[in-house]
Amino acid sequence: MPVIIHRTFIEAPAEVCFDLARDVDVHTQTTSNTKEKAVAGVTKGWMEEGDKVTWEATHFGIRQRLTARITEMDRPHRFVDVMVKGAFHSFTHTHEFFEKAEGTVMVDTFDYQSPLGPLGSIADRLFLEKYMRDLIETRAHELKMMAEKEKDSELNSEP
Repeated sequence: MPVIIHRTFIEAPAEVCFDLARDVDVHTQTTSNTKEKAVAGVTKGWMEEGDKVTWEATHFGIRQRLTARITEMDRPHRFVDVMVKGAFHSFTHTHEFFEKAEGTVMVDTFDYQSPLGPLGSIADRLFLEKYMRDLIETRAHELKMMAEKEKDSELNSEP
């Protein structure tokens, strides 16, 4: 069962990073390479504890749907989403935000189990784990750019 852990330093407050990470519209923007969009449940704005969202995206040339529920939320430190229906056997994605002197360390922990037992394990080793790591890293980079731009525009608008 692969576990992907990715850390990103963001020069912005934890509140900004946290709110961007749970925003459905931002999620859509940061996953544009897979044409991801929310099609059911919460489809706009911030997700809250207990909310469900169904995402539709194209992975490996196949249009897929996946439904996740926010099972924990402690703003601005942590939230967790868990797959309730989709292509994986299971996954839990923990988003954590640690304030530092100059910004925030965002930590994504993606703990998943592929479907199809031994065949899924082979797929993990051959391509799936790298694919998922790349998706998480790309989204984190996009969030970083958005958060730092937002912080910079707030600084420039102060009197």
